[in-house]
Amino acid sequence: MEEKGISEREVLEALKKYREMDLKYENGRILGSMCTKPHPISKKIVEMFLETNLGDPGLFKGTKKLEEEVIGMIGELLHNKNAFGYIITGGTEANLTAMRAIKNMKNKNAKIIIPETAHFSFDKARDMMDLEFIKAPITKDYTIDVDFVRDYVEDYKVDGIVGIAGSTELGTIDNIEELSKIAVENDIYLHVDAAFGGFVIPFLDERYKKKNINYKFDFSLEGVCSITIDPHKMGLSPIPAGGILFRDKSFKKYLNIEAPYLTETQQATIVGTRAGFSVACTWGIMKLLGKEGYKKIVSECMENTIYLTKKAKEYGIESVIEPVMNIVALKDENPKETCSKLKKHGWYVSICKCVNALRIVVMPHVKKEHIDEFIEVLVSLKS
Repeated sequence: MEEKGISEREVLEALKKYREMDLKYENGRILGSMCTKPHPISKKIVEMFLETNLGDPGLFKGTKKLEEEVIGMIGELLHNKNAFGYIITGGTEANLTAMRAIKNMKNKNAKIIIPETAHFSFDKARDMMDLEFIKAPITKDYTIDVDFVRDYVEDYKVDGIVGIAGSTELGTIDNIEELSKIAVENDIYLHVDAAFGGFVIPFLDERYKKKNINYKFDFSLEGVCSITIDPHKMGLSPIPAGGILFRDKSFKKYLNIEAPYLTETQQATIVGTRAGFSVACTWGIMKLLGKEGYKKIVSECMENTIYLTKKAKEYGIESVIEPVMNIVALKDENPKETCSKLKKHGWYVSICKCVNALRIVVMPHVKKEHIDEFIEVLVSLKS
């Protein structure tokens, strides 16, 4: 740190050079991220709510009221007007929060069944809370093996089950309805990780839905206790804006920690200080777009997803599965090597761990012209 400060102009000019090192979503070359360029209204809202802190909500009553309304709107989207929850840092914190609820409900080291395709945040939860995870195998369609889950809970005591609605690697949807039945019959907590799918599935037009897939995943299913859903993914909010919703407020007692020096003396989120602008942006964007706006965005992404799979197939590059949502996995014998080569050409994709494939997330910033350029480079690397 300098002894004497520099001018505002010098600060901004220096920061600009660092920012120029970053990739930009609008360039269309970020193909492996579940985040995208936030809605333009975000800049105005962030400026308005920049100093607000929901870690001490008594000081920011208006922002706290916005959070309650946001949870109400998302809850209604997930078929539950009584939902309780928070807008937090992201899907990782949301999943950690749900696992913490299970652990505290059982008052012991909980045993939880998760699919092999579960997000790495559950590995963090295991390490932090000393949980025992049973990894359920996946079926040929890359979803959790429901028969395994059913058989396991019949033979062993289980405290929780995790299902995924929009897996990170392939965008697949576990049969949450069947998991819900198992959870109800055996009095087991069911958490649904819909970090990505939560702002996709409710807005999917019927023409994009597959007949062999059960798209039910939310609180309309009796056994679902909590859901992770991230506004900063397909909800177009700026980072950080993750979401955790519980069926009702009765779950709060399993999360509360005494915080006597704050304006509200109990705190339930893992992160204490929370940016109020995350809530305000989510509220503003959901109000601005409405269901019609989100349906339009999801449809455009799905059209580009279909375009990508067809374009790749023209060159003999097959998809692992027919995309369930706007995530494509292109078969590749050596995806790590291909990924590295693509990076040298300025294209940033990721890879799957459950199958040899390149993983591409067709977010709103990805347009047909970007897809054409990408396929051209990919084909050239394989020829």
